[in-house]
Amino acid sequence: MFVPEVRTVSIATAAARNLLEVCVDGKPVTVEPGTTVLQACEKAGMQIPRFCYHERLSVAGNCRMCLVEIENVPKPVAACAMPVMRGWNILTDSDKTRKAREGVMEFLLANHPLDCPICDQGGECDLQDQSMQFGSDRSHFTEGKRAVEDKNIGPLIKTIMTRCIQCTRCVRFASEIAGVEDLGTTGRGNDLQIGTYVEKMFMSELFGNVIDICPVGALTSKPYAFTARPWETRKTESVDVLDAVGSNIVVSTRGGEVMRILPRLHEDINEQWISDKTRFAYDGLKRQRLTQPLVKNESGQLVPTSWEDALTRVAGTVSDL
Repeated sequence: MFVPEVRTVSIATAAARNLLEVCVDGKPVTVEPGTTVLQACEKAGMQIPRFCYHERLSVAGNCRMCLVEIENVPKPVAACAMPVMRGWNILTDSDKTRKAREGVMEFLLANHPLDCPICDQGGECDLQDQSMQFGSDRSHFTEGKRAVEDKNIGPLIKTIMTRCIQCTRCVRFASEIAGVEDLGTTGRGNDLQIGTYVEKMFMSELFGNVIDICPVGALTSKPYAFTARPWETRKTESVDVLDAVGSNIVVSTRGGEVMRILPRLHEDINEQWISDKTRFAYDGLKRQRLTQPLVKNESGQLVPTSWEDALTRVAGTVSDL
């Protein structure tokens, strides 16, 4: 019994020696090798702004909103992509960090339209929130904003691509989670666009999840368009009953009417994704619901009728069996 105990202690000691100790705004934090600066900051309780980074997708590091200063390092680093090193002192609120984030936000807003009053993402938009917190009240850009043609990628997703900030979350979701290569990028720099190359529809039963991961209003729900604002609705946690998975969901209602269905985090069941059937089936509660009996006329078309006539026909059909 003595030997296994000594071995366990030695393994734990060796693991402890491999841990890295860094400081986040003067607060010491111990992390494992390979931990990114962003993860170390979150462990220390510091929230780092981000657009392209998503914990369930690969690291792209292209929005640069997560820039932070490292003491004795010449330039700010991208917190989502940079692994920490032993002894680093990470400064998340220094003058250099704030200036870097303000500059990145200015570039993001240079071509972003002022659509907030008419955008369905208003009230839950990452760009809206972070521009208020990290942006400036003025810009160096006086040129006109670029215009991008909207894409038709399906009957359920509304696209307004002038709002796109090229974070590529939707592209990585399609490839890594949905398992289809339908979305991609074309062009570079100011000509960069996201689409389906040859006007192809996005063919996946998880298509609707791009609505949730899009940090701006470029990809929104067509059925939900212009129906309600997030602060007008009441959210109720529930479980999807349309399949055997039992996905965790949030039902968003207003005045007793279901406005939309959102995913709810559950690591063991659906993580934070739901199928399109789960997301859009609420449409059958109001728009496609039968409110009166229908019978076929002589030409075979369904026409409204009274309950008395419908029940009489059913009774006659049953009696003839």
